[in-house]
Amino acid sequence: MAKYIDIFTDYGFKKIFGEEANKTILIDFLNSLLPASAHIKDLTFKNTEQLPVTINERKAVYDIYCENDKGEKFIVELQKAKQNYFIERTIYYSTFPISGQAIKGDWDYNLKAVYCIGLLDFKFSDYTNEGEIGEVVHTHTLKNQHNKPVYDKLTYIYLEMPNFNKKEHELETRLDQWLFFIKNLETFQAIPEIFKDQVVFIEAIEKAELSRMSEEAQATYYAGLKAYRDHINQMKTARSEGVEEGIEIGSKMVDEKVKEEKLEIARNCLKNGLSIEMTAKLTGLTEDEIRTVTV
Repeated sequence: MAKYIDIFTDYGFKKIFGEEANKTILIDFLNSLLPASAHIKDLTFKNTEQLPVTINERKAVYDIYCENDKGEKFIVELQKAKQNYFIERTIYYSTFPISGQAIKGDWDYNLKAVYCIGLLDFKFSDYTNEGEIGEVVHTHTLKNQHNKPVYDKLTYIYLEMPNFNKKEHELETRLDQWLFFIKNLETFQAIPEIFKDQVVFIEAIEKAELSRMSEEAQATYYAGLKAYRDHINQMKTARSEGVEEGIEIGSKMVDEKVKEEKLEIARNCLKNGLSIEMTAKLTGLTEDEIRTVTV
């Protein structure tokens, strides 16, 4: 039985990176990924549900949405399985923190930077450059036809985790350490030697230890873990059968099943006296979705 949580579950991801009280963990991870010019000193977590301008538009619900001390915005998303138009979805998500900067009256359109970071538990298959194959970090910015940067305030970073295969003795950078932590956390039996004198990693590993969690929190985590594994297994089955239509239908069915399981978990949380806000944090549902649950 695993000693630590799986970070590729909604609960595990938000437990490690999405709690205000332990934001130093997220800050350290982001600083390992971002250029020195974007170094973060402090973060404030913001509402993950972004409402559209009109009722006919679609809203966006982020896994993690935060802002640094300079007003720059950070969207951090966990993506467990490949889906159509995934990159387009992240681009759509980025429009909310951009348009949200508009102010009434005189405004010179000077925008704060927006960073969209995706932690992916799958491999891209639509490479246009062979040199990209096998890379872990994919960074996208706006450039012109001469490959010259034209706007440096909108950055998309995708971490293709199946491509990261370094062992502990091969870790060279802070980012290497974080990728190793993310990829292997669930398999740890004790704190790896490389982390034993690093406060941030020790804190993150202790937060991930199942024995330190309440029975209720463990129940929520295991329900999410089951949903995650069912999702992956069904997607693999659909792909192995080679039926594209089956993949699409299967994905929708799994999404519906995951939603039903989350609603059931929410119902149990509410029965046990948890607030709507805490239930939303544990399940990944929005507060409006939880309000529809009948206890």
